[in-house]
Amino acid sequence: MLRKQSTAVRRTPEEIRQHYIAEKELALRLRLSKPEERAQLYSQLYDELFRCVPFHPILTRKVTPSQRARAIRWQLQFLRRFLKPSHHFLEIGAGDCALSLEVGKQVRKVYAVDVSSKLTESIPRPHNFELLLSDGCSIDVPDNTVDVAYSNQLMEHLHPEDAIRQLREVHRTVKPGGVYVCVTPNRVGGTNDISRHFDNVATGLHLKEYTVTEASDLFRRVGFARVCAYVGARGFYLPPPLAVIRAAEAVLETIPHRLRLRLCGSMLLRPFMMVRLVGTKA
Repeated sequence: MLRKQSTAVRRTPEEIRQHYIAEKELALRLRLSKPEERAQLYSQLYDELFRCVPFHPILTRKVTPSQRARAIRWQLQFLRRFLKPSHHFLEIGAGDCALSLEVGKQVRKVYAVDVSSKLTESIPRPHNFELLLSDGCSIDVPDNTVDVAYSNQLMEHLHPEDAIRQLREVHRTVKPGGVYVCVTPNRVGGTNDISRHFDNVATGLHLKEYTVTEASDLFRRVGFARVCAYVGARGFYLPPPLAVIRAAEAVLETIPHRLRLRLCGSMLLRPFMMVRLVGTKA
């Protein structure tokens, strides 16, 4: 049974099902692939997805300049607490680099990393901006260079093995005392890719969705000495004790799926449904 659409781009049930089938097949190829194969597969499969699904929201959604500016502003409202003019900033999964270019106006140096340069062929290249291509895991930045590393809606798209590899790369590039700010959907709040219309767990190109508990354990595993999570929205964020979030997630995961979705969509719990994790390197 097709679930209610939450996106502003309205599509027919047939289009949604076609998107779901295509993405699920491509995701299965990634899940079953070997590490050396995935170095090429990430960009290839997304190109294939857009060919198979020409009505994909990324291709059809009309984003006005004011909407784009607002999205950047909301990210900056959270990031500014970590940034200083002397800093080196790294964005992993930079896409069109709009955020990286904006941050570049406030810091000394910006590295923008992505698997493809197609979205950035015509963008300006300020003197303190460097675009780096990646195989999905590697980050071509020297050790202990970055003050603030950042990714938004990226970790869930990686094969779990590659997520660990990329986290180790981020930890390597960050200076002692520097931070990695990672934003990713919280699995407790329900499936967040196209499979949300059909499945209770992500089976599309969100290869793994994480809870704060799972993500913070991975951060510690790769060597981040201190990990905290922020909750809130649109400029208002607080870091409650991690133990409180862990306990809340443990309770929520015992609740039947439909009731849990309803609870997590409430005004009270919605601020908890995005993982905003900050790891600090010793």
